[in-house]
Amino acid sequence: MAHTEPGSWYVYMLKCSDGSLYTGITRDLERRVHEHNHTAAGARYTRARRPVSLVFSQQQASRGDAARREAAIKKLPRQAKQALLGANAEQE
Repeated sequence: MAHTEPGSWYVYMLKCSDGSLYTGITRDLERRVHEHNHTAAGARYTRARRPVSLVFSQQQASRGDAARREAAIKKLPRQAKQALLGANAEQE
């Protein structure tokens, strides 16, 4: 699980049990992934596709930056999202 710095915003991507990808933003990655997997506070999309796992996260300077990055990722075709995941894995 990625380390979450207090006060920071993150854009994240989850891989669902059906292989689909879900993108969102949060201030607390660990809490949010837990919500997606175990509570009604998770997104409707992920509740039907549990369990989910965190496959990408990127720290952003502000909520606005995180929301813009989320929107940009959501517009990408699946192949480009997969490439982003591959690039992220190489950086770790």
